[in-house]
Amino acid sequence: QVQLVESGGGLVQAGGSLRLSCAASGRTISGYVMGWFRQAPGKEREFVTLLRWSDGRTYYADSVKGRFTISRDNAKNTVFLQMNSLKPEDTAVYYCAAVRGGFIRTTEYEYDYWGQGTQVTVSS
Repeated sequence: QVQLVESGGGLVQAGGSLRLSCAASGRTISGYVMGWFRQAPGKEREFVTLLRWSDGRTYYADSVKGRFTISRDNAKNTVFLQMNSLKPEDTAVYYCAAVRGGFIRTTEYEYDYWGQGTQVTVSS
């Protein structure tokens, strides 16, 4: 079992920045893909970005490319999501997720472990 705990959400003005953290425990996640998803009110959960722990490869949704950056701290088993140039449409609950294996996975159904989510609100 892998436990994921997100932190770092909050309220920010448009154009501002936030950094989310996702701390993993229970197992080493060296063989996992770590993803971030988000869900806005009334909408389905959507893929944001992912990082493959084994080689650091990343992948981004078009809507966040150039604004968001995923990174990791190997020693702390933690993945980060740096969000810059935030827009009101980025407002959502952001979830960290994990799945074992090396394939690039961008749909929520492919992930086995989920955090509780953290709210990000961007005001205009």
